[in-house]
Amino acid sequence: MARTFAYCRVSTLDQTTDNQIGEITAAGFAVDPKRVVEETVSGSTAARERQGFAKLMDRLEDGDVLIVTKLDRLGRNAMDVRATVEALATVGVRVHCLALGGVDLTSSAGKLTMGVINAVAEFERDLIVERTQSGLKRAQAAGTVLGRPSALTPAQQEAVRERRAVGASLGTLAKEYGVRRATIQRVMRKAPETP
Repeated sequence: MARTFAYCRVSTLDQTTDNQIGEITAAGFAVDPKRVVEETVSGSTAARERQGFAKLMDRLEDGDVLIVTKLDRLGRNAMDVRATVEALATVGVRVHCLALGGVDLTSSAGKLTMGVINAVAEFERDLIVERTQSGLKRAQAAGTVLGRPSALTPAQQEAVRERRAVGASLGTLAKEYGVRRATIQRVMRKAPETP
């Protein structure tokens, strides 16, 4: 027999989950108080990293129903919500969101809704990539050197090139300078700029 659970989350200690529990009851869901998971944790924390939600995931079984009042109770952003709903659907848990008219996010209509959420998640990812690339270009234009500092000084790099030119092996140079062979190979690939 299907069991019904409710997940109610607030962000700060001065908030309560009373309104969420009231909304779930008003929507006609009879949830045993033992199956109401209440948690005070920031929405910026991924669902899987929340202690209460992780314990809830361990309790849920095939055929169970999970009720939330809003999608943001489930995840910190569209990508997190999608991953959470997909993980629940995989174990056969139906997810009802009251803010979306009580639609089961694992049903056909719910899958359509999740398709829209997936599109938003992809859009979010693309924006993050664009902003990151823009920031990197701006930093490079300002003269900021990106990445880890080189293990070898410019003088050491020049010495490595000269020694390789006269036949020194990668292994010998790596041992001599206390670096990996890959470091020596990178030095060789990175030709000095000629004026």
